[in-house]
Amino acid sequence: MVVAWVTGARGFIGKNLSNYLGQKGNQVLGLGHGALPPEISSKFGISYWVNGEIEDSNLRQLLEKSGQPDVIYHLAGGSSVGLSIQAPAEDFRRSVSTTAALLEWIRGNVPETKLVVSSSAAIYGNNHTDKILEDGYFTPYSPYGFHKRAAELLCESYAHNFGLKIAIVRLFSVYGPGLTKQLLWDLCHRLQKSPSILELHGTGDEIRDWLFVEDAVQVLIAAADKASSTPFIVNGGTGIGTCVRDVAITLCQAWGQSPQIKFSGKQRSGDPFSLVADTQKLQTLEFVPKHKLAEGMEEYVSWFKQLK
Repeated sequence: MVVAWVTGARGFIGKNLSNYLGQKGNQVLGLGHGALPPEISSKFGISYWVNGEIEDSNLRQLLEKSGQPDVIYHLAGGSSVGLSIQAPAEDFRRSVSTTAALLEWIRGNVPETKLVVSSSAAIYGNNHTDKILEDGYFTPYSPYGFHKRAAELLCESYAHNFGLKIAIVRLFSVYGPGLTKQLLWDLCHRLQKSPSILELHGTGDEIRDWLFVEDAVQVLIAAADKASSTPFIVNGGTGIGTCVRDVAITLCQAWGQSPQIKFSGKQRSGDPFSLVADTQKLQTLEFVPKHKLAEGMEEYVSWFKQLK
């Protein structure tokens, strides 16, 4: 049995990770924002929940409950490019300051615990046309991307200077049941009204690497075994790029509609044009994504239609 803490455990990826770990018989403790009574947290695989910030008193609650964890999955932080542009200081606090607080606490209290940090492909920015290697260049295009990169640098510093065992997973476009924002969520809401025309932002040619959430969970778990004082940094993607136009068409097909799809022709602020993972390093984890895009879209639509 592994003792795992998950920060941001009420979030989209955090819930899926906690649930998977719990189902496998591990002890999972969560930290994040919002009430989560035991009868609800247990459904997500979480045996103990702390509602609050990443700070000493809350982390000590977890420590008193479980003892030293084997691994901490750090999923807390900013999660929206748009919100990072509207409130950059708050996004900095959520992504960078909280990471600094967690690293310092680990250094002083549980220095042998492995740390797996969820980062983002947004750190790569807007000047990529091919698949992106982990050691490529970084040109973040938004406060969100800059802050994720700053959090990574903090992790690298604590690993190199203090010997913390760290792995960083740069997740690309994670989707699946439970995602309640962004393109797929918006499209499903519109399709409920059976429109003849769907008008979307951008050009439709923007390319993303879509990773089903259950596959993302497997990458995070596999990365924990590679956590090291020479930080293990890996892309979390499929290596397959799909343009937004094709994603929209695939989702409409899964829904059972075929509206005309139009695009504004204007790229949204902070959104890079192409983000596709090079997966050579990921393959060293013996990871193979199990979900094809069309299958994942069908699962998402099925989940959405069951919502009340």
